[in-house]
Amino acid sequence: MTIPLDYQAGPSSTLTRDGWLLFATRFVRLFAYGFLSVLLMVYLEKLGFTGFQIGLLLTLTLVGDAAISLLLTTTADRFGRRRTLLIGGLLMLFAGVVFAATQNFWLLLLAATIGVISPSGNEVGPFLSVEQASLSHILPDHRRTGVFAWYNLVGSVATALGALAAGGLVQVLRHFGVADLDCYRVVILGYAAAGLVLTLQFLFVSRAVEVGPAQRSTTAGAKAFMGLHRSKGVVAKLSGLFALDAFGGGFVLQSLMAFWFYKQWNVQPALLGSIFFVANILAAVSALSATALAKRIGLINTMVFTHLPSNILLILVPLMPNVYLAITMLLLRFAISQMDVPTRQSYVMAVVDPDERSAAAGVTAVARSVGASLSPYLAAVLVGMPGLLMGAPFIIGGGVKIVYDLLLYRSFVAAERRVK
Repeated sequence: MTIPLDYQAGPSSTLTRDGWLLFATRFVRLFAYGFLSVLLMVYLEKLGFTGFQIGLLLTLTLVGDAAISLLLTTTADRFGRRRTLLIGGLLMLFAGVVFAATQNFWLLLLAATIGVISPSGNEVGPFLSVEQASLSHILPDHRRTGVFAWYNLVGSVATALGALAAGGLVQVLRHFGVADLDCYRVVILGYAAAGLVLTLQFLFVSRAVEVGPAQRSTTAGAKAFMGLHRSKGVVAKLSGLFALDAFGGGFVLQSLMAFWFYKQWNVQPALLGSIFFVANILAAVSALSATALAKRIGLINTMVFTHLPSNILLILVPLMPNVYLAITMLLLRFAISQMDVPTRQSYVMAVVDPDERSAAAGVTAVARSVGASLSPYLAAVLVGMPGLLMGAPFIIGGGVKIVYDLLLYRSFVAAERRVK
């Protein structure tokens, strides 16, 4: 098997109407995630919840996401990719409405568990897995990596704009005398509105993204497990590694980092929004530049050799003596932090069969969700403590992610050479 790479300048000559529509849904969804994540923890604190309660909410948000995503993505190629995306949109709308409408901790816990809500600013729910599989289905193989790079750029720009919009909106509302809690509630309502828009967009995706009879394996039935057949072993190995990476990432969710800057340096919402706007723009550029680098050194090398220095920079953030240097380290980290994302996604799509793509993307994404769900509770407790303990999530998260990089390189760099 070969792993084709695309190094064309952009997707304009490749994407069909469905492809452009999936780019649009990516933009709306990631705008909403960025819009919410910068102020989510501040909102929960304003509701009067303790660090323990906030950590539990964040953890169950990711646990619930993992369970829902596993159910939906491992059946999407048979149940229907469009139907799966529609269900995800409705779950996002549900979570946003509940978070805006009540201060009852148990109702919020329910919505966090079964709904789709992003405390990290990153993808949650079944969307990314099914959209990746759908794009791979309607793209020639040699264009996949390049289009995935642009797809990730669109998401990063949207997240950046969402973060900037949330901070600016709260600042404007405060200027007109709106109470802080009500300002943050408006942000939550905006997230719910995005869920509604997303659901409407998915109605217009055509049947061209679905797996047809010709793409279904004739020998997979008895051997299939969670939608996988030939590729079960490699997907299991990748899933374990991705879970470790996400466990480290769970210590530094965007909402947690924003909360750390708020508590440690008293950075206000408008500036928080600006910081994470710039951070996500830098992440967008880094994702796009990964395509050319992968051409020179390969997918696995690109994933590892860009991820390692970004994690060292992450560890340095809380060790800086002032807020300006801390912001600088954070922005430098974002400038190279996403170069592994399109290469990772393309690698997964390349090593599985067409009728395994939704399942493979879903299983690996769920593994990441499970890994990420184990750390926010501890991170939320630590970030509320004084002194160096407040910055411990950055150090722990970066250290765990470095271990992941080394294990990934050891496990797959030789395999990539063999399949070229």
